[in-house]
Amino acid sequence: MSASTAKAERKLARYTANRLAAARGEKIPLSAIGWARLTLRTLAILLLLMVFVPLHYLYRVFAYGSPFPMLFLRYTAWIAGARVKVIGVPLRRDVFFISNHISWIDILSMAGASGTAFVAKQELAEVPVIGWLCGLNRTVFVKRENRMGVAEQINALKEALADNWSVTVFPEGTVTDGHSLLPFKSSMISVLEPPPPGVMVQPVVLDYGVNSEEIGWIGEESGLHNAMRIMARKGSFPLTVHYLEPFSPEDYRGRKAIAAKAREKIEAQLVANLGKPLRDFAHVVEAGRYPPAAGDQGQA
Repeated sequence: MSASTAKAERKLARYTANRLAAARGEKIPLSAIGWARLTLRTLAILLLLMVFVPLHYLYRVFAYGSPFPMLFLRYTAWIAGARVKVIGVPLRRDVFFISNHISWIDILSMAGASGTAFVAKQELAEVPVIGWLCGLNRTVFVKRENRMGVAEQINALKEALADNWSVTVFPEGTVTDGHSLLPFKSSMISVLEPPPPGVMVQPVVLDYGVNSEEIGWIGEESGLHNAMRIMARKGSFPLTVHYLEPFSPEDYRGRKAIAAKAREKIEAQLVANLGKPLRDFAHVVEAGRYPPAAGDQGQA
């Protein structure tokens, strides 16, 4: 075995051990250079905030539909290391994006590419700064255990579609590793039952390539730890956003059929990207990272 091969194998073993430890919820200590990268990237994001937030509010004095949240999220993804390549053409309005989900980087990159709003769990709204930034991008916050508020949440989605022209949902209900695809929860696709006039569904596939397992926020790793780990890593990583052929939800009978069609298209593209069949997801994670409501087990 050559010295270079042995070095590569040691590096892979160390990476695998660290990734598995992070998925178990263990904290991976950052090196001095890692802390330096994290600090510089954090300062760069704060600088973006200082520039774009005043511009956003100034723009809102004269017009609606500020472009600055989209630009902020786009450049934040770049600072975090994502080098986004878009394949296909995202619809610009009256579109419901349905996507697989791997990382918090997904939200930055998709919003930066298309300006879309998102459906996110209510807990995210309560996170300092992050919740406020999501609000700037007109995120729709939902609370799964609020069974009495489903109609209100669906109305909020309809308003977001009318207001923001596009909304993205991650129907797996959690993040995976880029090599798996969980069953789709169709409850938040209820906004398409019946579909608002003229609204299309466009499936989206997010592909981090060989870096997907490293980037993925999986297992018991905390969001803060994952963010620190990614912001401290060396160099950049590619992220390909595949916008697949849109379809009309009116051609399918109900949210379950719409979800099944979107999942079929996403799975086919994932298999083509990987060049091999998908595998079972190795981590048991409660959907949305909090327990489902009583009686909601197995909802599809």
